[in-house]
Amino acid sequence: MQATLKKMVTFAGVGLHSGAPARLDVHPAPAGHGIVFRRTDLDPAVDIAARWDNVVPSRLCTLLMNDQGVTLSTVEHIMAALAGTGIHNALLCVDGPEIPILDGSSAPFARGILRAGIALQPADLRAIRVLRPVEVRDGQAFARLTPADHLEIEFQIDFVDAAIGHQQKRLDMANGAFLRELADSRTFCRQSDVDAMRKSGLALGGTYTNAVVVDGADVLSPGGLRHADEAVRHKMLDAMGDLALAGAPLLARYTGHRAGHAMTNKLLRALFANPANWTWETCSPALADRLPGAGVAHYGDLAGLEVAAL
Repeated sequence: MQATLKKMVTFAGVGLHSGAPARLDVHPAPAGHGIVFRRTDLDPAVDIAARWDNVVPSRLCTLLMNDQGVTLSTVEHIMAALAGTGIHNALLCVDGPEIPILDGSSAPFARGILRAGIALQPADLRAIRVLRPVEVRDGQAFARLTPADHLEIEFQIDFVDAAIGHQQKRLDMANGAFLRELADSRTFCRQSDVDAMRKSGLALGGTYTNAVVVDGADVLSPGGLRHADEAVRHKMLDAMGDLALAGAPLLARYTGHRAGHAMTNKLLRALFANPANWTWETCSPALADRLPGAGVAHYGDLAGLEVAAL
């Protein structure tokens, strides 16, 4: 079955790169609607479908653009939260060109969605089954999709900074794994990157509390890391959000090595470029139980969602 929210939920903060105030209202939507963003600051309001073929190149985030040239940036964390809570239909109204960054992770979004409640809809849910390996490369970096009966994500990163270094993690995303393992992991960067971005007019809304900032072996953000391997967990979170732009749950194993937003989008474009790579599959109850959002509604309105590690 498809799912939406039981009621609207609001998130307010600032845009990571613009530094401008940003408000996001996530509304329930009917079956078959999919995930659609609406720029309510424009007159008339303009919709942008959350879809892989609406992604345009951007240095530091996932940027959507519709046929009218209207853009919306930094959609990856809310997309990951929607996928991780099993929301298939929603209208997301935002009052500017950027989604609020909140704490730099998906946890506040996931918490809000679960508190709003999940409503099952009497409509078949279809998934995208990957039929054969698809890979894209850029130097040492690569991203790959291979056939699997549920979504798995494996990621590997290598940074010279001792605070990050080499990290590798693999997760079966079924049974609430996103909420338990990934949702609270924050975006990260080096202090030198922050300085360079600020000089370029970027990251104006970034702080030491909505990103993990490292300098060599030092973690500069107050309180340190939420996980020893928070960096690779956040890369997996980003991949989850970018893969959600496929438009339906994926039945595949994703492997990323030094990959980023642009490479994951290139991977989806390569997947859909050949109809022999994939097929639609109507989800049986057994298959639906293996999807990332299955069974998470029981987390309910727990204070802080400790069970989900948020």
